[in-house]
Amino acid sequence: MELLSRDTNTKLKKTAKGQNVVLAGLSLMPTPTLCPSSKAAQCFDDCLKHSGFAGVYKTVNIARQKKTDFYMNDRDAFLSQLRRELTNLEKYAKKHNKKPIVRLNVLSDIKWEQHDIPQQFPNIFFYDYTKRADRLGNTPSNYKLMFSYSGASRYRKQVNKALQTDTPITVVFRGGLPTEYLGRTVIDGDKSDLDNLKHKGKIIGLRVKGNDAKKSNSPFIVDSNLIAVGG
Repeated sequence: MELLSRDTNTKLKKTAKGQNVVLAGLSLMPTPTLCPSSKAAQCFDDCLKHSGFAGVYKTVNIARQKKTDFYMNDRDAFLSQLRRELTNLEKYAKKHNKKPIVRLNVLSDIKWEQHDIPQQFPNIFFYDYTKRADRLGNTPSNYKLMFSYSGASRYRKQVNKALQTDTPITVVFRGGLPTEYLGRTVIDGDKSDLDNLKHKGKIIGLRVKGNDAKKSNSPFIVDSNLIAVGG
């Protein structure tokens, strides 16, 4: 079982398109343990775990669950294999004169910096979305984060903390993207994560994905038709 994958995630493919990069992602099946802020943010039920290929092929989430079980039940072996795969990815990228880029939390929110993974691979660029505001500004220079918004009341302290930084904040919108939200300019974030990371101090607008999520009333999703002018 390989942990890292390429060309199996729509957003990863969009991000890598037209770039001289080799981009890989780690897709674990999310759990409240692996996504500790999901309860406060009320986003777990509307997670992307059921969108894309996972909504068509049951084998996708079966594979993700096996990886999660591996991580939870044999952490040392999991991390050893991850290091081997990252080493091979780095060698492959160097051979083909490309930049290696990795997203370790495609569907999870693990503090990989505490596992010393980015630190051990300074030539690989890592990036992720996170709902854990305490991670912002506390990752190695080769590991960049975007903060993921939710309007849930119990999550407000995390949002306020994120707004005190210039970290790009991603917001999922239903009904199109507004021009401004939370006092920040909104840019279209559905094209490339690498571009999104450059937009410090901006809102990264993402359109809601998945049929169930489109019908959801979760505060994780913002209805742009109900936003007052100025957000």
